[in-house]
Amino acid sequence: MPDGPLAGARILVTGASSGIGEATARVLATRGARLAAAGRNRSALAELGEATGAQALPGDLLDPAEARATVRRALDALGGLDVVVSNAGIGWAGPFDEMTPADIDRLLDLNLRATAHLVHAALPALRHSGGRLVLVGSIAGMLGVPGEAWYSATKAGLAGFADALRAEVTPAGVGVTLVTPGVVATRFFDRRNRGYDRQRPRPVAAERLAEALVAAVEGGRDELVYPGWLRLPARLHGGLPGLYRALARRFASPPTALRSA
Repeated sequence: MPDGPLAGARILVTGASSGIGEATARVLATRGARLAAAGRNRSALAELGEATGAQALPGDLLDPAEARATVRRALDALGGLDVVVSNAGIGWAGPFDEMTPADIDRLLDLNLRATAHLVHAALPALRHSGGRLVLVGSIAGMLGVPGEAWYSATKAGLAGFADALRAEVTPAGVGVTLVTPGVVATRFFDRRNRGYDRQRPRPVAAERLAEALVAAVEGGRDELVYPGWLRLPARLHGGLPGLYRALARRFASPPTALRSA
């Protein structure tokens, strides 16, 4: 049996029915964690449960009450929480003025509102256990990606939330890890209105990101940017934004002909 730092840890993972969330749950299972896996796809969650022993918590976090209900069900299933991985999110690609009001609200509701309610509901349990919160953001939140303006804004908001919350809850013994991935090869792009259509950066495997995410939790790290080379443009953007924008315009990989998701 695993005997590392996460052996026996009680962990809730949202967005666990596919992609980064599913890969993360599978890696956590190899570390001996006790899992509650939340997501919209019941059959996928059942399959994940059979493979990992995770307690399946089907539900749609776009429902305003679902985030808090998910935490309650996870607490009932696990008897407490040591780690919460808030991973559920959606994207949208294209000119901002082509978004509908419903598109705008859906991204805001899932990427930020649902996360806030999930964290708010989980914090008492994490304070009790001295646990850790993991928020999965995006490099778009650091750099701002043309054609993904509102998605970038929601992920930037998540990054700001992580920074401010960390300062609030660290004295109470709760860690906050912000995970900032680049392009990850998942069905995320199939579910938004347009698929991934750029030549670079090339997508990385969700399993590789999941291994890095779990290592960051085990090491108590506050931040993870993956793959690591993305730290360079992020630092350039923060320190020399004018130079960053000039280089981005010069070297940006133009999208191929847009295809329907």
